[in-house]
Amino acid sequence: MTEPVHLPSKPETVHWGFWDAALPPALTVKSGQQVRVDTISGEPEDMPDGSAETVEGHKEVHAENERGPGPHFLTGPIFVEGAMPGDVLEVKILDISLRQNWGWNLQLPDHGTLPEDFPHQRRLHIPLDKEAMVARPPWGGTIPLRPFFGNFGVAPPPSVGRWTSIIPREFGGNMDNKELVAGSTVYFPVFNEGALFSVGDGHAVQGDGEVCLTAIETCLSGTVQLTVRKDMTLTMPRAETDQSWITMGMNEDLDEAARQALREMIDLIVTISDLSPQDAYSLCSLAADLRVTQLVDVNKGIHCVLPKSVLP
Repeated sequence: MTEPVHLPSKPETVHWGFWDAALPPALTVKSGQQVRVDTISGEPEDMPDGSAETVEGHKEVHAENERGPGPHFLTGPIFVEGAMPGDVLEVKILDISLRQNWGWNLQLPDHGTLPEDFPHQRRLHIPLDKEAMVARPPWGGTIPLRPFFGNFGVAPPPSVGRWTSIIPREFGGNMDNKELVAGSTVYFPVFNEGALFSVGDGHAVQGDGEVCLTAIETCLSGTVQLTVRKDMTLTMPRAETDQSWITMGMNEDLDEAARQALREMIDLIVTISDLSPQDAYSLCSLAADLRVTQLVDVNKGIHCVLPKSVLP
């Protein structure tokens, strides 16, 4: 295996707040290549005062890049040779690491799960202990870190045009799924030649739901392996870990998101086993967990988690 290619976060490799199939690639790789990607997180108003660490490229992106409709910074796109519409892009997340010693958490008026209870803006800067891998919130105690990328995927269909980085869809985007840590593999349906993979929105840790609006947002680096799969067909992202299969639903209506995630899991079970759809439905009732991914990104998320051990 060749050494990973490095894609740094700088003005020419980062797009701010949007997905767009018309963006020119920041990097071109062969199928199966590993890429070490640097990401940034935090708009100008999110930056702390004083002597906090600032990663390479963060201030330059603020100064030079077009500000889009969303708050997320996405590194890419990466053009994967051989990927065509109808294929699947397999993204193995090999490792994820912190780039700085702080993160931020935000509440905004008219946002979050309980806007009527918490109508005021609050932005917290939270120290991150990179050695102990814990956050030290201002109210005391520690929170173990479990970093993951909240916003990643392939470019949307060209017909979508420029799409906000806030709302997740069938191409991925702002999924905010805390299960997708190092060691997991995510599969995305491809809508454009080259797939055009981008990644960002680093989270140091997040609870299911991301209820107040954000996780502990921070700058991360990660190594991913990008492989074109022509033996698969998908309409929505799905993922796997060593222990589980994970399917996803995204909709403004949480019930509909749950139905979508469940149907995706039934389809997966039928595809990889000899079970009938009705048996797969029963198996999900006995062994699968429907979890609230996030409640705050317009399209709410549900993910369905099934232990691999229960499959025949």
